[in-house]
Amino acid sequence: MSQDETSFQTALIATGEAIEGLLDRILAELPLPGETTRPKNLLAAMRHGSLGGGKRLRPFLLSESARLCGADADAALLAGAALELVHCYSLVHDDLPAMDNDDLRRGRPTVHKVYDDALAILAGDSLLTLAFDVMARPAIHPDAKVRLDLVMGLARASGIGGMAGGQALDLEAEGRYSEHKTPLSLKADEIRQLQAMKTGALLLFAVEAGGILAQAPERTRKALLDYGRAVGAAFQIADDILDVEADTATLGKSAGKDSEQGKGTLVALLGLDNAKAERDRLARVALEALAGFGDEADRLRATARFIVQRGH
Repeated sequence: MSQDETSFQTALIATGEAIEGLLDRILAELPLPGETTRPKNLLAAMRHGSLGGGKRLRPFLLSESARLCGADADAALLAGAALELVHCYSLVHDDLPAMDNDDLRRGRPTVHKVYDDALAILAGDSLLTLAFDVMARPAIHPDAKVRLDLVMGLARASGIGGMAGGQALDLEAEGRYSEHKTPLSLKADEIRQLQAMKTGALLLFAVEAGGILAQAPERTRKALLDYGRAVGAAFQIADDILDVEADTATLGKSAGKDSEQGKGTLVALLGLDNAKAERDRLARVALEALAGFGDEADRLRATARFIVQRGH
């Protein structure tokens, strides 16, 4: 392992541990001012869906982008925790029988299997709303305009024009709403749009948020956006490749579900080899976006390489 890879892995683990600790404190039993109480079973379901697993890649991207731009490290971690709450909510809901119907997540039973569908829905709802509570806190940034920009950016990355909209397009692609319930034949551009929303939007926001938090100049923000779009697209292709090549034990969730459900992926459309070539091309685009930065961007560069390696 090279020095850059070692530094990246060390930083990724450290950020993951810091986010785990933050989430543990955020999901404490004592209610906040304005809350009446925190129901025990609901809190337990929220904690099950968000603690004890995952690489915390989105908070890592946010923290590294913020560090690159000179933002406060503690504020970046708190913003990253807010972003991770949204990601965890999406996983809890995605696993439900009405959606992807998964029994495993991060090697453990999913929230609806441990509890039930109703509590899983409420846990996801509560994680989502708590995310905006956290992102709006003064500890994120003393300037309310910065906090407002972060809240708005997270909302748009999460909602109808972002992650939730992408999931809706994914369900349509499965043929859920067609007359004969047969999967749709999507074109490459349609798949890319779906994936840019469903998966890419939160990854893009992660790097965008670092620039917002630091109040970085426009040129820097544009470079981060170019990087984030490429990384988000490469991540989803790598994930689709893993669904074909890896087993359930490696993934920590059910393998082979994309083909079973007729999901529109670039792997299915282009074939495995061409999908890998597209993943590698996107990684190169991500690296090129960081060409104007020095060594301080090496961890973001290592992240792009890490994402590609997930699919090897």
